[in-house]
Amino acid sequence: MQIGFGAPVSGAWATADNLARFAEQAEELGYASLWTFQRLLVGTDQKLAPVYQSVLDPVVALGFAAARTSRIRLGVSVLNLPFVSPAYLANQAATLDLLSGGRLDLGLGVGWSAAEFTATGGSTARRGARTAEYLQVLRTLWADEVSEFTGEFYTVPPSRMQPKPVQRPGPPVLLGGAVPAAVARAGRLADGWLSASGTDLTGIAAQIGIAREAAAEAGKDPAALRFVCRGAVRPGTPVVTPDGTRKRLSGSYEQIREDAAWLGEQGVTELFYDLNWDPQIGTPAADPAAATARAEEILHELALGNG
Repeated sequence: MQIGFGAPVSGAWATADNLARFAEQAEELGYASLWTFQRLLVGTDQKLAPVYQSVLDPVVALGFAAARTSRIRLGVSVLNLPFVSPAYLANQAATLDLLSGGRLDLGLGVGWSAAEFTATGGSTARRGARTAEYLQVLRTLWADEVSEFTGEFYTVPPSRMQPKPVQRPGPPVLLGGAVPAAVARAGRLADGWLSASGTDLTGIAAQIGIAREAAAEAGKDPAALRFVCRGAVRPGTPVVTPDGTRKRLSGSYEQIREDAAWLGEQGVTELFYDLNWDPQIGTPAADPAAATARAEEILHELALGNG
């Protein structure tokens, strides 16, 4: 199982200096990947967690990180496809893949914020069918010399899109989602599945099983799928669940490393430690210096080979 790291994109530690420094350090320490996420805006009537209150654009942030690194893979988990046309994203993703030397992992979701759907003009209707067409458009624009697509939701007239991405036939596309239908869709249509910050890790093996079964039914090799887990780590005092047990990825560094190994046994192929969900780091009102110092300690303590 590979270990990645969540880039500083939310709250007090999300500064230009930190984005550059943590990307460079993560690469130097041997982390396999660097991940961002998307939050466009927060409605005044929405009571969302602090992590969502101030978030850098995920693709721009990865482009910034790409310029400061050379080996670490660059992922977004996730960008919500209803908010942008597939043709625009195809070009944006191809550009980032080219400028990074073929390091992009593109995670897509279907969104959940009513305020964001209203602000972008996105639709919540027929998400499964819309996602399937979206991926078809991405793939023809990335792979084909002349692309053409006519569907229920998207139309691409005979066109050429240049430049093409470095990765052929295109960057890996992973799908997020928590309900069984969404997990199955990832197995059927995509290169893998991404878990959400609120995923109950005690049931992640069952979700992985759903994706693998759907892949097999679609004639794909289930063993080729990637399963990427967002690890909302909370070092220090363990977080206790309502039933009195310790929440996975909380507690001592030793306990967190043990949980990481356990996730590998459940079928997770990549875990990335995401500190944006730590209220001492990803909250806009947190002290920037203290947030950065805590994040740097965690980055080094959980680096490969430490302990």
